[in-house]
This record gives sequence, structure tokens and C-alpha cells, in this order.
Amino acid sequence: MVTIKDIAKKANVSTATVSYVLNDSAQISEATREKVLKIVDEMNYKRNNIAKSLRTNKTNTIGVIVEDMTVFNSPKIIDGINKYVEEHGFHIILSNLRLNKKIGNSYEEVFKHSEEINETIDVLLTRQIDGIIYIGEHTRDVSNIMGNVKKPVVYTYCYSSQENSYSVNYNDKLAAYQATNYLINLGHEKIAVISGMINSKPSHERLQGYQQALIDYNLNLDPSLIRTGNWEYETGFELSKELLKSNNRPTAVFAFNDLMAVGVIDGAESLGYKVPADLSVIGFDNREFSHFFKPKLTTIDLPLAKMGQEATRILIDLIDKKKIEENSLQIECEFIKRESVTSVGK
Repeated sequence: MVTIKDIAKKANVSTATVSYVLNDSAQISEATREKVLKIVDEMNYKRNNIAKSLRTNKTNTIGVIVEDMTVFNSPKIIDGINKYVEEHGFHIILSNLRLNKKIGNSYEEVFKHSEEINETIDVLLTRQIDGIIYIGEHTRDVSNIMGNVKKPVVYTYCYSSQENSYSVNYNDKLAAYQATNYLINLGHEKIAVISGMINSKPSHERLQGYQQALIDYNLNLDPSLIRTGNWEYETGFELSKELLKSNNRPTAVFAFNDLMAVGVIDGAESLGYKVPADLSVIGFDNREFSHFFKPKLTTIDLPLAKMGQEATRILIDLIDKKKIEENSLQIECEFIKRESVTSVGK
């Protein structure tokens, strides 16, 4: 096995110099650095990362726990995490809890799986990870899920209400405000809403954004234009027909996710209405199908990759014991204008 002494002898430098080059921990001339690194490659030297981690108490490895890999938000967040660790010399160990298969939209039942979640954490800790990123499948408080973890933890697409916890999410309220504001500026006053489930924090935040836009434009909040869905296509389909058959027919519907939004479009067209000529529709999430649906869906793009990057940045700063300026980071979404919205009377 090639050792640091072998490299130092061939490079005609001290073992300390080789160590400094390998750990990038001292001011070494570029010429010496290049010479040592060239010999490292020539001799196929493999660094003993276990020994290094024992010296530094750091492995540059992050544990990533994702509640379900198949939920639409997870892949982009993980891609953002991967991008950041690649650029900063870290690695990840990924664990998939597959919770969506086990509980669906019944998020309150997650506590039933707390034992296996904590077993997953214990396994990661045996791998000498430096910290954990926990990726939720729905934005909610997950503080009752995990036990006491003596490593830094950052939550994304979820959060913890425990003291001194760190989370990265997107700004639901602002995104909903911008979407409603867009419709109002196109002349819409009867704007219906189909929210997600009543116990959902994103539903509450988006409804607040919708209400604030109405207030700012001196428009009355009409309860008859608000419906509660369950994030699924079928509720968008059925509730849109209910709204369009009422005496107070809306000119626009803001559905709180894209699945319900395409349900709205199909429901409207089943009654003979055309989108956007007779009814404007906005979704939320910018799912892949929203670009290919007819008409192409106006929606809100979530900053998922950036959330992954920011969560990783904060975690690495915590690992390095740097001061974190903001415990709860909210990233702005992007409003995507497509074909499912038009002005009133156009």
C-alpha cells in the first residue's frame, strides 16, 4: 500500500507538506502542490478517510432522509442537494421511507411509523454522518416524528416547531397572492378557490395570500366561491362543476395544485365551457404534465432544487459551527404564465 512517506520521498518533500496538500490546510506553493498531486495520481494513492475522520471528527458525509422518493417534489430537492455537495467536497447517504405508499394523504398517521424513522436515523448515525437533511412529502410540522438527534438537522418541504430547529421551504402566501393579483389585473372579480385539505398548512397559507390580494383591491371575500378539495384530480373535476352550476358562477378558478387544476379544466369542458375563453384556471406546483396539458396550464413553479441547495448550505454551515442568520428560510416561487388564463371579456 502506498503511504504518505512514499509520496514525500518521491516528491522530495516532507510528509507534512504532503499532508498539507492532501488536506488543503496550509499555504503551499502552486508548483509544489501540482508536483505532489501528480505523484499522488501516478502512485494511485488512496486516502484513508476513516483515519482522517477520527482525527478531524468529520466525515464530509450527510444523511438524507426522504419521506417518499416518488412524490413529485423529492427528486428535484435531492438533485439540489447533490449539486451542492459535489461543489463542496461532501457526499450523501440516502434513505427512502416510502411513507406515501403507507399513509397516502393521511399525514397525521406518520407517528405510527416513528419507530422505523428513528431506526433509519440510527443506521445513518452508525455511518458516521456529520448531519441530516429531512425531506417531507408535504409541508407540515414533523417535530413529533424524530427523537433527540445529536447531530445538526435541517428540514425541507417540512419544518419542526422545536426550538433552534432549521428549515427551508417556499413562500406559499406570496405565491398565492401573486396568482390572485394576476387574475384581478386581468379584470376577474369572481375568483373561485379550490384548496387542499382543511388541515394542511399550505392550504391555509395560500388562502391567506388569496384573501390579502382581494383586500388590497377592495374586493369582497365571497365564501360561496371557496371549496375544499383533497389535492386529487377528482375533486377538481367535481367541485368545478359545482361552482359552474351555481348562481354565482366564477370567471376564474385558482386550484391549489396542478392535479386539481386539470380536473377543473376537464370538469368545465364536460359542461360545455371552454378554458380560458369561458373560465380562466391557475394551478400550483408546475408539475411536468402542466406544460403538455391542453391548454397549457398557468401555474406556480416551486424552487425545489434551490431548496435542496439552501438546506445543504445551512447544514454544512452548522457542521462547521458557523452562525446561521435565519432559522426558517422561505424562498420565493416563480409564476408561470401559459395558456389557461385570459382577461375578462376577451
